[in-house]
Amino acid sequence: MSMQPLTCFKAYDVRGELGVDFDTDIAYRIGRSVAQHFRAKKIVIGRDARRTSPELAAAVAHGVNDGGADVLDLGLCGSEEMYWAVTELGACAGIEVTASHNPINYNGMKIVKSGSRPLDDIKDFKKIKILAENAAWDSGLIGGNIKDVSVESRTKYVDQCLGFVDVAALKPLRIVVNCGNGAAGPTFDAIADALINKFTPIEFIRVDHEPDHTFPNGIPNPLLPENHPATGDVVVSENADFGVAFDGDFDRCFLFDTSGEFVSGEYVVGLLASIFLKKENGGKIVHDPRVVWNTQDIVAENGGITIQSKTGHAFIKQTMRSHGAVYGGEMSAHHYFRDFAYCDSGMIPWLLIAELISKTGKNLRDLVADRFEKFPSSGEMNFKVADADKTITSVMTEYQSIAELDTMDGISLSFSGWRFNLRKSNTEPLVRLNVESRGNAGALAEKIELLKSKIY
Repeated sequence: MSMQPLTCFKAYDVRGELGVDFDTDIAYRIGRSVAQHFRAKKIVIGRDARRTSPELAAAVAHGVNDGGADVLDLGLCGSEEMYWAVTELGACAGIEVTASHNPINYNGMKIVKSGSRPLDDIKDFKKIKILAENAAWDSGLIGGNIKDVSVESRTKYVDQCLGFVDVAALKPLRIVVNCGNGAAGPTFDAIADALINKFTPIEFIRVDHEPDHTFPNGIPNPLLPENHPATGDVVVSENADFGVAFDGDFDRCFLFDTSGEFVSGEYVVGLLASIFLKKENGGKIVHDPRVVWNTQDIVAENGGITIQSKTGHAFIKQTMRSHGAVYGGEMSAHHYFRDFAYCDSGMIPWLLIAELISKTGKNLRDLVADRFEKFPSSGEMNFKVADADKTITSVMTEYQSIAELDTMDGISLSFSGWRFNLRKSNTEPLVRLNVESRGNAGALAEKIELLKSKIY
């Protein structure tokens, strides 16, 4: 039986409003379509902490089994645990039931194929969508089984994460950890327990730690300025060395310095790039086009090579694979690692920062303070507009004759002392603006106001 087009298929993943364009029947169809499309033998399934995620994951598993594949069940876990398990367990695909930081009445899926690779939009994602819409199922298949691999997989995942740092070098630190009542708590505890077993002298101050599908403190999205005090204030009151906060499926990691100040993602990208380049001379670093000068400067200073990629996990991962890049980062707090199957992780970054603080004796604020001054940036600003394409074209027309134009992702226009990127949202009638400067915060503020007057 065919159905109406599935509007829950978005640019990179599946996201829909419960009871409107996403439910257990659709979840079943997508699970079965993934199994059939890949002629899969086994598929990894995980889920986040939302109330509907267990039943949706069960529906996905039913579909996968009816599609002739076995399910390797991770239970409650983060997207990155699913990514890693696909590679580690040799699965044909992986599905995480999650809506990340979307409103509480939403849910969805993130899907990867063998080797933890992102789906090709034409060859995979759209074909899975068509299969799910038309229910054109293969017949004569032998149903698969479900195997609980949660303990085995998490143990291997923890070992892999800890393998990124010299655990013996970690010094006594106090770290605030805010899981936002999402899925991160149990996984974080597994890493913390492993550190304790290695006699690591780190003290953790846990905030909103236990998974709670009611999200009593709101959906965890630490990127929003109004959510910063929930972590930053605790860093100050506990006299902690730094703080870390996660979103719902913890594939993003947000950092706060010892004064409780939020450290913008573009500066974290530069910091992590420097860590890897000290370990791998001449390594390649991938970054997105929104804010670039700080990263490019740090990579050049450390003898590395920068490669720009279009924003979005599918593009970053493919670019990294094509060039063998050791690390890739987006200002939105997605950090990707070659030795983590080229996937993003929210746990690996804070471990790397703890190692860096331990080895240098500098706090996080001192490690990035000079970068704020050298390359001040605006942070991403969103504007609701009637016609995003018209707005972007208008701005481009005004500036392109006097600036260097890059159209990889929206428009990026570079001048001698400042630069901006303007791009439209994939899902909302918004344009997103980022502005950066070479060492002139005053001029940056002026340019921001000027551009605001031209966005309508």
